[in-house]
Amino acid sequence: MTPATLEQIRIQGLKALADELGPVGMVRFLQQFETGHGDYTQERHRWLAGLSVRKLAAEIKRRRKDAAAQAAEVVAESPGKYSAGRKK
Repeated sequence: MTPATLEQIRIQGLKALADELGPVGMVRFLQQFETGHGDYTQERHRWLAGLSVRKLAAEIKRRRKDAAAQAAEVVAESPGKYSAGRKK
């Protein structure tokens, strides 16, 4: 018995995915593995240039504070909507 070619394995895999997930599920699954483009390592070095752990921590704290303030505003604008034990 000769080993399956890559093409045969690809076809069998697609058939198995389609049989198990249906055509839409198969496509959604395959879209998770898009190869993309560019050089991630090079781009990452550019994004992180000059960024220290201290600066990163400060940015995280700032964003958390902003998110908490926004959540408080939403709750304040809708009294009773977010109260504990409220039944829908």
